Amino acid sequence: MIHVNTNAIDKDKTDPYFEQWEKLSQLIFEAHDERSGEAKSLMEQGISLFEQCVIFCSEADGMVMNEKEQYEVLPINGMERFQFIKARPAQYACYRQLDELFKEMRKRLARLRIKSK
Repeated sequence: MIHVNTNAIDKDKTDPYFEQWEKLSQLIFEAHDERSGEAKSLMEQGISLFEQCVIFCSEADGMVMNEKEQYEVLPINGMERFQFIKARPAQYACYRQLDELFKEMRKRLARLRIKSK
């Protein structure tokens, strides 16, 4: 288990990741709606952003998530869901799943903040 880095989960430090996702999420939604072909590359940016947030909030050694490890900051089945998303970034269902992972991780970080005080 890779534990949370309690110094990194302050709201001020994590909010930029979620704000960036909100903007990117809207672009991905529009790309899917318009079938413009841009959704995959935008999703890859979202996947990278999610991974950066997990690593930042964790006591991890590397700069990339280890898919064989469990991260305390991830929601239930988070790693399995993340692997599904990474395998099919162009699918709309994966966009929805990534959006849910961001929402659930935000809530989990709030609980971990309260728990660490």
